[in-house]
Amino acid sequence: MENKKTSFTSIDEYIAAFPADVQTKLEALRATIHAAAPAAAEKISYQMPTFTLNGNLVHFAAFKNHIGFYPVPTGIAAFKRELSGYKTAKGSVQFPLDQPLPMTLIRKIVRFRVAENLKRAPKKK
Repeated sequence: MENKKTSFTSIDEYIAAFPADVQTKLEALRATIHAAAPAAAEKISYQMPTFTLNGNLVHFAAFKNHIGFYPVPTGIAAFKRELSGYKTAKGSVQFPLDQPLPMTLIRKIVRFRVAENLKRAPKKK
């Protein structure tokens, strides 16, 4: 998805910038993250929807052919076998838009990241 808008102030605004079918996937992803990390806060960081809990938890973003999910390198490494059917990089995975999102796997990854971040001391403001 090539967005002409380059400055989003909320996840709602970000999601609204995409076609209806992509919005549906993004809202489902957002709801899955919320369910797995109910104490996480939402924000836009690097112009991507971001969830935070004692620091960055996960990010996601929509593109022309996929949804990028960014659970940092530890989140990818811990689920390497389960993610083997997807294109991955050090801290990211690409979920093709023409396939259902693997919500059970996403939920597991988010819970893993929550446990990691809860072990860390809260960030000072």
